Amino acid sequence: MSAYIIDGKVIAAQIREELKAEVANLKQKNIVPGLGVILVGADPASISYVTAKEKACEEIGIYSEDNRLPADTSEKDLLALVGRMNNNPKINGILVQLPLPKHIDEQKVLLAIDPAKDVDGFHPMNVGKMVVGDKAFLPCTPHGVVQMLLRTLGVNLDGAEVVIVGRSNIVGKPLANMLIQKSKTGNATVTVCHTRTKDIKAHTLRADIVIAAAGRPNTITADMVKDGAVVIDVGVNRIEDATKKSGFRLVGDCDFDAIKEKASAITPVPGGVGPMTITMLLYNTVESAKNANNLL
Repeated sequence: MSAYIIDGKVIAAQIREELKAEVANLKQKNIVPGLGVILVGADPASISYVTAKEKACEEIGIYSEDNRLPADTSEKDLLALVGRMNNNPKINGILVQLPLPKHIDEQKVLLAIDPAKDVDGFHPMNVGKMVVGDKAFLPCTPHGVVQMLLRTLGVNLDGAEVVIVGRSNIVGKPLANMLIQKSKTGNATVTVCHTRTKDIKAHTLRADIVIAAAGRPNTITADMVKDGAVVIDVGVNRIEDATKKSGFRLVGDCDFDAIKEKASAITPVPGGVGPMTITMLLYNTVESAKNANNLL
């Protein structure tokens, strides 16, 4: 029997409807959540991503301030713009689209963002709060994964054996921290595997939930997953495909076709975790607006 396909587009749409109602309620109090977006340069993937974020803001009623800067913008000018956004009461969240041009220190720019407006959840202050279990902006992709698990029928995180393959600061590490928290969104037993793990298969075979975030196709194959496991594929990889007009197609880190015959539930790529990332950015922006107006 094939696995249940966890549709990230459907779950994201559910959360966006909840946010839309929340934004409408805030507007009755004369509060309009605002997201400030900064894009430096003209990277096609970044332009597409930022455009999607702006469209999503419009859909649920969030104010979006779009700042598209030339690739030769100086670090000083970029930091000045971040500073103005920090002081702008209309802006509740600041998003600096990465990567930045090589002449700009990304870490310096991210550290310049007011932690109270760090809706990406990357500032060390928010990371630290997350680790100790205090309320903080959670990084969007890991938070999206948690929400997918919580909203999928039959998935129980409480006491579950979870194996995460990948230890990045963007997904693997924060996700592990979220899942071990003593809370309704955690209480899992988490193992993190990586390139130096001696036998990844030995770990994944005992997992109730396998989360692949390695950034390499076919990292997880069917023989690495036990019958009935839940598989979340965070990877997005381009592989050549002459049958496609673009010349490539997107695949995840898992052998989807084979694993779906063993797993109880699995996310596709595309259409799985991807739609959740922007949605959780919107969520953080609304939370920031509520916090700024003492509504949390």
